Amino acid sequence: MLARAGIRAGPGLCLLQRSQQLKRSAWLAPAPCRLNSGLPVNIGVLFVPQQEAWVVERMGKFHRILEPGLNFLIPLLDRIRYVQSLKEIVINVPEQSAVTLDNVTLQIDGVLYLRVMDPYKASYGVEDPEYAVTQLAQTTMRSELGKLSLDRVFRERESLNANIVDAINQASDCWGIRCLRYEIKDIHVPPRVKESMQMQVEAERRKRATVLESEGTRESAINVAEGQKQAQILASEAEKAEQINKAAGEANAMLVRARAKAEAIQLLAAALAQQHGSAAASLSVAEQYVSAFSKLAKDSNTLLLPANTGDVTNMVAQALGIYTTLTKPQAVKPQDELPPACEDPQPPTTEMLKAEQASSS
Repeated sequence: MLARAGIRAGPGLCLLQRSQQLKRSAWLAPAPCRLNSGLPVNIGVLFVPQQEAWVVERMGKFHRILEPGLNFLIPLLDRIRYVQSLKEIVINVPEQSAVTLDNVTLQIDGVLYLRVMDPYKASYGVEDPEYAVTQLAQTTMRSELGKLSLDRVFRERESLNANIVDAINQASDCWGIRCLRYEIKDIHVPPRVKESMQMQVEAERRKRATVLESEGTRESAINVAEGQKQAQILASEAEKAEQINKAAGEANAMLVRARAKAEAIQLLAAALAQQHGSAAASLSVAEQYVSAFSKLAKDSNTLLLPANTGDVTNMVAQALGIYTTLTKPQAVKPQDELPPACEDPQPPTTEMLKAEQASSS
């Protein structure tokens, strides 16, 4: 009987010992053991790691979500159905072909950064969240590229990434997943399109070089014209100052000459008024008359000479008579004292007759 009881009680004791060992190992092990599917086994006492969410079902129905730390479950009744990571997940979007607005086929790939915000929706809202988000990113990228031309694809890369993120978030809100950012890695264009782009870039650079050269030529011409203008202004101002200075110098010279001439006339008049002044004047006139004859026929062969050219005494007497007539003081009488027209004129004086004879000769 005891043997039979022992035999019968053997399996129960073994199960009890096994459960005690599992509890002891659950307390000592760093993480619970997992099945072939990767889900942890419910042993009653579970430790949930940080940044993970374990979705528990009780008898096939959603029960609760285990938080990080120590958790207790009922074996056989509770089952860990999904394990969701709350960390940021990086997914490579495979390369795909897309057609731009100007009918250019591009090969483009990218990187998607997302995070699980609601473990319940991520578990029961979609079968495979990562695959769904990847397909959504590819279709959204194709639709966004179809709205842009080839040139705008390269210029508006940041706006393209932002539009893809907004479209993914609108569709994945019911899945409990939020797309943080999307980055385009590589854009491959066809070889012919690449060659045409290179030619376009070279033409644009040549155009800019030509424009810069023309602007430099224009600036140089403007600077040269401005310099010539300033030079002409300065030259005219210098010429004006020179003419002013020259006129002032000539005026001063004329004044000096006039003063010297006036002083000379005064000295000459004083000398003539002295004794033997007429003889000195006659000598000076005779010297000038002789020196004038020495200069005849130097500039021209045509000469006009008086009849008595060799009579120096007659020429000197004629010159002195003219000088005496011009220098004789004449009294200016008022209009009331003028003689009447009926009176006989006075006879001319001897000096006036000599002056008339000299002028007629």
